[in-house]
Amino acid sequence: MHRVGSAGNTGGSSRPRKEKRFTYVLNDADNKKHCAGINCLSYLNASASGTSDYLFTGSRDGTLKRWEFQNGNANFSATFESHVDWVNDAIIVGQNLVSCSSDTTIKVWNNLSDGACTKTLRQHSDYVICLAAAEKNSNIVASGGLGGEVFIWDLDAALAPVAKSVDAKEDDIPNGNPGPALSTLCNVNSSGNISSTNGKSHGYSPIAAKGHKDSVYALAMNDTGSLLVSGGTEKVVRVWDPRTGTKTSKLRGHTDNIRTLLLDSTGRYCLSGSSDSMIRLWDLGQQRCVHSYAVHTDSVWALASTPSFAHVYSGGRDQSVYLTDLATRESVLLCTNEHPILQLSLQDDTIWVATTDSSVHGWPAEECTPQKVFQKGSSFLAGNLSFSRARASLEGSAPVPVYKEPSLTIPGVPAIIQHEIMNNRRHVLTKDTAGSVKLWEITRGAVIEDFGKVSFDDKKKELFEMVSIPAWFTMDARLGCLSVHLDTPQCFSAEIYAVDLNVSGAQEDLKINLAHETLRGLLVHWSKRRPKPGSHSLSNGDGSIGKDVSLKNLPHPRSDVDDGTENHASNVLPSFEFSTVSPPSVITESSSGGPWRKRITDLDGTEDDLPWWCVDCAENNRFPKENTKCGFYLHPAEGSPAPNITQGKLSAPRILRILKVANYVVEKLVLEKPLDGSPDSTFAMGLTSGQSQLSALDSSSRLGLKPWQKLKPSVEILCNNQVLSPEMSLATVRTYIWKKPEDLILNYRVVQSR
Repeated sequence: MHRVGSAGNTGGSSRPRKEKRFTYVLNDADNKKHCAGINCLSYLNASASGTSDYLFTGSRDGTLKRWEFQNGNANFSATFESHVDWVNDAIIVGQNLVSCSSDTTIKVWNNLSDGACTKTLRQHSDYVICLAAAEKNSNIVASGGLGGEVFIWDLDAALAPVAKSVDAKEDDIPNGNPGPALSTLCNVNSSGNISSTNGKSHGYSPIAAKGHKDSVYALAMNDTGSLLVSGGTEKVVRVWDPRTGTKTSKLRGHTDNIRTLLLDSTGRYCLSGSSDSMIRLWDLGQQRCVHSYAVHTDSVWALASTPSFAHVYSGGRDQSVYLTDLATRESVLLCTNEHPILQLSLQDDTIWVATTDSSVHGWPAEECTPQKVFQKGSSFLAGNLSFSRARASLEGSAPVPVYKEPSLTIPGVPAIIQHEIMNNRRHVLTKDTAGSVKLWEITRGAVIEDFGKVSFDDKKKELFEMVSIPAWFTMDARLGCLSVHLDTPQCFSAEIYAVDLNVSGAQEDLKINLAHETLRGLLVHWSKRRPKPGSHSLSNGDGSIGKDVSLKNLPHPRSDVDDGTENHASNVLPSFEFSTVSPPSVITESSSGGPWRKRITDLDGTEDDLPWWCVDCAENNRFPKENTKCGFYLHPAEGSPAPNITQGKLSAPRILRILKVANYVVEKLVLEKPLDGSPDSTFAMGLTSGQSQLSALDSSSRLGLKPWQKLKPSVEILCNNQVLSPEMSLATVRTYIWKKPEDLILNYRVVQSR
């Protein structure tokens, strides 16, 4: 996923400032469901919540969701949305839900709230992969990630209110925007030491457990918070005292990355799962491995133990969940899934399974009496060498699963895995994990046609249009849904005639800027709720971009703008109206450098971190005027008796249709008044200081000629000796017919008189 760049340059820098990117994420029609793989699970019992049992799921779609269990069903309860990249882990800590993400942040939420983020903690330099907490100490949380960093957080201190300052302002913003980056808050003092002026969490700095040289994939902590274990790409289990961040021991034995860890309540025994397909049981007191279990045929990614720590459920890349007796080494295949298993959560008589799919499955299990499971299936004795289990599988002795179907499923929607931007730059063709092919209209965030399970490539060819529109946005599907990225000024390069959007009452030559109207549609709720100051000065201190644009030059019918900016902001063209049932989410960067995400219907007008250029566009209708002209030459075709009506290079909008070029030629031939122009002149009529009227090519229909008069005589326009369709634009001709970097050359010839 694209990481949002810095909002501005440093003081005194002469380099051009790279403006903040603005991204919007198109949500599925059923936004109560995840649309990408589930990376993590966390369970809250009714005894702790005081109401019901809840399951929290964190997804690669960047959101967390809360599910409430009632009458044997899991009902959607809330969405927690603020992360801008994959949610990698989540844990319950007292009354808080703590999550970590590939956006390098840790976020804290009230676990029974409506989904508002209460705090964002920023200390990691890379993806944050794993979290751990003490069962009996709801104040201690550990985090680890790809930067090789392990931090131990005092949650009370990190969440404590601080005196308001310029840097601290962000944590008062309802969307939970993250704080300033460490790089902007650390200074080197006169002695050469690094000192933190305000920390990433505004005065509080976590304890750093230093020792890892590479990525950390797994953490576990005992109940009291006096022992922490970590593992990663170094293939060793490191043991720490989280109270001081000191390393106490290092355990070797695995031959590949350590992906998951468990500690018993006392902190004496540790279970580890690795990409070497082995599960190992460690005695931390003796600092040695006491047992190895060859249960899986591929990487072990998830472990969940019974309360007594006598049995363990395990899952991984082989898509299978096994139950193993740690004392007798007896194992049984509980179930198989269709996707690799990422995390397990054992609650009562259900083992919840998170996979790379967007659905979550609950399988029957015995939390207190796991022996009953062994009685239902064919068990085997786990070996102590990884190749023994793999060899048994290859020889056809793979066990039969105890259960064929899950007892409960929380369904998700299929993730988008393939997409293609259509040539009209408004439609995108997608294919999801279920094989369904759909056509999206990104200017209003809706699926306009569902083709079902058809060939993606065949449908792409079928929908091909010979049109050329500038690439005004970029796109990815990293979150399992479409994320559309807008960067200024290039996003304002695409125009389209209003009549092509079926705008009621629009003049024939009225042009619509796609990015301008899209931004207005996305920010209409924000604009309506935003307090209207006496002036249009922007709260982030940025100025406007040049002179005000006259209302009569705005790409809207006059009736839409007569009442001023406030009225204008609320009038959104139908082709740019986004759904309020499944609204898109916007992603941008806070003024301190941290990204945030929020649904457009939740924008309350207080978000002062929106890029200034988006605000200026949506509220004041000001945006950079990109070069939308196309230069070309217009000459009689070879052998044609028609006179030469132009001299030098002409210029017209790229979207101008060949029909209007032909109409212009007809008019000139009828009037018998060839243009007396100079080389490389702009082909326009009525240019006056400070005001640009429509070009002659773009306004030929306003010279008083009726449609039937435009056909006398009939003219064909050619390029490269090919007769052009009247519906083609100059840009289309240049892209598909001319195919040269030099200026376009068009020819005309008279074919008949009527």
